[in-house]
Amino acid sequence: MSTQITVAIVYHSGYGHTARQAEAVARGAASLDGVKTLLISVDTFNGQWGDLERSDAIIFGAPTYMGSASAQFKAFLDATSPNVFAAGFKWKDKVAAGFTNSASRSGDKLETLLQFAVFAGQMGMHWVNLGLPPGNNVSTGSEQDLNRLGFFMGAGAQSNYDEGPEVTPPDSDLRTAEHLGRRVAEVTQQLVRGRNQPS
Repeated sequence: MSTQITVAIVYHSGYGHTARQAEAVARGAASLDGVKTLLISVDTFNGQWGDLERSDAIIFGAPTYMGSASAQFKAFLDATSPNVFAAGFKWKDKVAAGFTNSASRSGDKLETLLQFAVFAGQMGMHWVNLGLPPGNNVSTGSEQDLNRLGFFMGAGAQSNYDEGPEVTPPDSDLRTAEHLGRRVAEVTQQLVRGRNQPS
């Protein structure tokens, strides 16, 4: 029997590439029975703190600009201080994860994922990593491998800066994002199921 949960994906996308990644994360989460997803762009965020408080998991996503999450996403993180943290530690024990995109294969994306993980720790959340070995790191590897960029903390994607979101990120990066969404949903269902067991 599936456990009913809600997974929120909160993201910023400057040019549309990270939005495609966010949609892939949502698809992965929704591929499990009993999972409702909320896709929330910080550009249109209108104080939906209640929706996030009622969610069982929150996955954070933003492009990596100049070695960290975009300013628009950082503004959202900063807004949680009075609305979530100081208002009663409202996200404590929720599941958290993250994803990011940049034009370069590395592009200092790890810094953004670590930024999200530290933030999740400040909120008392449970961080879920990607749970995949690195792909495309042997002679028989391929650009089609999941986790072709070799990140562990979350899902990384690479989008050529001179190509639009209709072309990039590539399919392997979107499938990696789907994997992250499904993994978060699975872990969240396990956690919620355990909490609901009589003690």
